[in-house]
Amino acid sequence: MSELMTMLSYGFIVRALVTGVLVSICAALLGVTLVLRNNAMISDGLSHVSFGAFAIAVVLGLTPLYVAIPVAMIASIFILRLNDGRLHGDSAVAIISSSALAIGVVAISVGNGVNVDMNAYLFGSILSITKGDMVVSIITCLIVLALYILSYNKIFALTFDKDFASSTGVHTQFYETILAALASLVIVLGMRMMGALLISSLTIFPTITARYLVKSYKGVMITSAVVSVICFVIGLVLSYFYSLPTGAMIVMINLIALLLAIAYAKVFRKQ
Repeated sequence: MSELMTMLSYGFIVRALVTGVLVSICAALLGVTLVLRNNAMISDGLSHVSFGAFAIAVVLGLTPLYVAIPVAMIASIFILRLNDGRLHGDSAVAIISSSALAIGVVAISVGNGVNVDMNAYLFGSILSITKGDMVVSIITCLIVLALYILSYNKIFALTFDKDFASSTGVHTQFYETILAALASLVIVLGMRMMGALLISSLTIFPTITARYLVKSYKGVMITSAVVSVICFVIGLVLSYFYSLPTGAMIVMINLIALLLAIAYAKVFRKQ
């Protein structure tokens, strides 16, 4: 217990804990919608776009967070709209993500006199989380929770049948845009700690794990959020005590949770 108290005495740990828990909740809720709509890889594409934006901002001497957020939002909306019969969603994500990652690497390479730790951007660093990130994560979490509580039925319909949702009067384009913008915001916030290569795990793992444990949509949402928070906290604590990469440990704990959920489903639910 004393070791945990010592851990919480560090400001960067407290910022990481608060920001990480809130981002985990948001990522889990948005991840349910993305995964069930077969748009899970959008989060991976957005993380690469955010990396490119972060890199350019650093080279230009700008505040990375304020550059990455609008760029990621624009990219998320662009990906959703980019489906003309020849270039489908997955192809758009692959093109945009690889291009953005390449732009980021080139920007850092040609930035004269810029000292940037590539690992911090690719794999995350809890030392990079600021009070501003924590404040933005609190506001974002409140918005996401309010959206899912107040518009639960509309998001439910949109998740499973866009045409049906539209026929019942749901402004599908509006909600898709809002969800895409929020997803990009969550990805940017989470990338500070998880890194561009690992942040998509926060939107994918908890949802898949929850689907092995419960059947209902609401149950998947709640379970996904709980699993996401638990895995984050465990990963953060283990990374602190054993001096391991935080993002990688969180992903590993999520993987273990998924394997346990699969085993549970096989043994107790005969799947």
